[in-house]
Amino acid sequence: MAVSNEQLTDTTGIQIKKDAFVVIVKTTWNNHVISVLEAGCIKILEQHQVNFKVLEVPGAFEIPFAVQHYFNKATKKPDAFIALGCVIKGDTPHFDYVCEGVTQGIMQLNVTLPVPVIYGVLTVNNQLQADERTGGIHGHKGEEAAAAALHMMALSQSII
Repeated sequence: MAVSNEQLTDTTGIQIKKDAFVVIVKTTWNNHVISVLEAGCIKILEQHQVNFKVLEVPGAFEIPFAVQHYFNKATKKPDAFIALGCVIKGDTPHFDYVCEGVTQGIMQLNVTLPVPVIYGVLTVNNQLQADERTGGIHGHKGEEAAAAALHMMALSQSII
């Protein structure tokens, strides 16, 4: 049974601390897609009065570095990171290397950092598939990433 975008973005009853803080790390590559993901992400965060900061990196491969570096250097530690990117397949194997690298990098951060790093990176074959995931038939992955961050922050805070 398919899950609807409304189910994936339902944050009813989620309780997070009052001063929750999220860092969104977004790529400038494929900005026409990223700006839509970012808008959906921010919409959900603002609905929950979550403070956030946005960092820009050139491409998806650089996301794990930015997350790790921010966490290591910042005095105000975030409660979660949200990684937003879009890798569209081309004619070379570059797509495979970038997708694998960013996926493994974000997974590694999730097992080493004490805060969640949400995977909001689209890995698609073409622009139509990106459009279908930014408010189209496959929902809005920016909104879903923000909802996932809220869920994971609530989980993390409930365990402490």
